[in-house]
Amino acid sequence: MTMLISELYGKQIITNTGQMVGMVEDIILDFEKGAIANLLLTKMEDLVRAQNSPGQLAKNSVKYDRVKSVSETIIVGVNK
Repeated sequence: MTMLISELYGKQIITNTGQMVGMVEDIILDFEKGAIANLLLTKMEDLVRAQNSPGQLAKNSVKYDRVKSVSETIIVGVNK
């Protein structure tokens, strides 16, 4: 089943152990791979304005390769 990227915005992100991570506020695309790279828990413009942007990006994003399923919510594997 095909899903539009726009359908990901506003979805809750939950770990496969049931912990609430946040909601999708923005998305980072990898145009070279033609894939989603990260789901952001805050707007990109807010991260760009923040001090320590790389640290804030890591804290406020979920790598898309952690995604296990997408339906009404997004289920991700826990960090190792």
